Amino acid sequence: MLLLFKEKLKDILDLIVFKHSIFALPFLFVSMIVASMILNNSTWFGFKALLLGVICAVSARNFAMAINRLMDEDIDKNNPRCANRPNIDGRIGKTSILLFIIINAIVFVLASYFINKLAFALSLPVLFILAIYSAFKRFSSLAHLVLGFCLGLAPIAGSIVVLGSIEIYSVILCLGVTFWTAGFDLLYALQDMEYDKKTGLYSIPAKFGLEATLFISAFCHVLAVLFWLLFVWVAPTGNIAFLGVIISAVILFFEHHIVRKNFAKIDKAFFTLNGYLSIVFFIFIWVDLLWK
Repeated sequence: MLLLFKEKLKDILDLIVFKHSIFALPFLFVSMIVASMILNNSTWFGFKALLLGVICAVSARNFAMAINRLMDEDIDKNNPRCANRPNIDGRIGKTSILLFIIINAIVFVLASYFINKLAFALSLPVLFILAIYSAFKRFSSLAHLVLGFCLGLAPIAGSIVVLGSIEIYSVILCLGVTFWTAGFDLLYALQDMEYDKKTGLYSIPAKFGLEATLFISAFCHVLAVLFWLLFVWVAPTGNIAFLGVIISAVILFFEHHIVRKNFAKIDKAFFTLNGYLSIVFFIFIWVDLLWK
């Protein structure tokens, strides 16, 4: 029984690629510590906010990823890159995925209820936004930005959890995360460019080709850095936070350099560097606020 449970848990974690939660969580925490500084001049926002914030972030991502896997099954089943996904190779059935989606939706709404009124009021609209990404790729090239906005909601959520309101700094940080995510999703989507053309999907690589995608991705990352600089200027941060943004920009530069030099290393550029970036960004903002 225990072995079966471990196998199912591993299949679920594979389904939702749980390790990629690291992309959005640091930006949630950045927003929460900035909100805490505004509220009580401390970077510590309390155990309740930490617990409920993490529960909401994890359950929302679980919900979104499971919805994506379920809705994309007809697309992914003929894509060699997706052949080992648990829902494609038969390890997890549609009924199990639906149950997983429902459970995480309930957990998200309940956790939002215990945060504050605004969080609860926005819980269902947020779930709707998270659910529509998979549909977008079937009719619009804006799917990459929609995905970016889904991750970009994390900083706004951080402001809501701690302050009970949506502050301007969180909106600016949301835009930065949105364009950062869209930029690296464009690079990742290059792997499926030919397949997307065959299946009639509206990804930017399929519609505009390699060079245009590389340019649009770089442009998105320039916008991301500009919004991060604006965030540092608007939020109660200083030179250390500014340095964190500069280092983040350097990481993005190397990401594009790696992809252009050797496309086979796209996984390294996508997973490793973006994971480092989100952690670096958080650490420098946190240290900056502690220094104050």
